[in-house]
Amino acid sequence: MELTSYADLAVRLVNTEEPARGTDRLTTVEAVRALFTSGSRGVRLADESDLPRLRSVRVRLRAVFESADEGDETRAVNLLNELLTEYPVSPVISGHGLLDENGRPDWHMHLGENAGTATALFAAGAAMGLAVHLTQHGVDRLGICQAAPCRNAYLDTSTNRSRRYCSDRCATRANVAAYRARKREEARAAGA
Repeated sequence: MELTSYADLAVRLVNTEEPARGTDRLTTVEAVRALFTSGSRGVRLADESDLPRLRSVRVRLRAVFESADEGDETRAVNLLNELLTEYPVSPVISGHGLLDENGRPDWHMHLGENAGTATALFAAGAAMGLAVHLTQHGVDRLGICQAAPCRNAYLDTSTNRSRRYCSDRCATRANVAAYRARKREEARAAGA
């Protein structure tokens, strides 16, 4: 597993809330457990105390994505560094018993699951994954969906750094809305 894959944790947590719509899916211990992969120590550690703590981390991670989306690279990095300091990681080498093409163990890095709370475990992975993604691909690869009222966070993995929406659904909805607006404007101009 590449460390950049941990960045998806940040996206998953941030997107448990849709502020413009007033929805929050992080309201139960089961919702906290659902953030983790099955078998993760975080599933066993999750309890009621993680709800307010993860919501706080979510606000801070959203601020990283919003700062990046607004082009404030320094603020995004500073906010992420604060999270990295507060939630340190423990890297471990793993092979999962898999062998590479030469018959040798396929060693790679993971983040250890030795934090004391589900929040600390999740936040450490999310912050580290986002930091690796940011340093390998650039701050401009973190974004907030431009389809109103969505505002979900996303990682831009496009080849030409052009992603503006969190999903194909939002992109289609925005394109249809823009098309209809153009047609209304054409109709108004033709009628005037």
